[in-house]
Amino acid sequence: MSGTAVVYAAMILADEGLEITTEKLETILSAAGVKVEAYWPMLFAQYLQDKDLKELVASVGSVGAGAAAPAEAGAAAEAAVEEEEEEEEESEEESMGGLFGDDDSEDW
Repeated sequence: MSGTAVVYAAMILADEGLEITTEKLETILSAAGVKVEAYWPMLFAQYLQDKDLKELVASVGSVGAGAAAPAEAGAAAEAAVEEEEEEEEESEEESMGGLFGDDDSEDW
């Protein structure tokens, strides 16, 4: 719960275009009546010091698109393996064509 409250406080500051500092986070949390461990606001302020929180939040959606590429590559590789196995089965059937007398290549 503590981390979530600090995230919301940071989002409020970012939405207002204010710098995210330990003091400002503590002020918002205090005004909201939320008590958190002392290290949470400091941690978030230090992490977000050189970052644009709005940009970070907006980039979260783009992670899913990048994650789809390995899944698609895996599916394509799996399909290629299945196709290769089917080709092997077909070639085995062709090579055993006259084994049981059902070879059409010889006329009786």
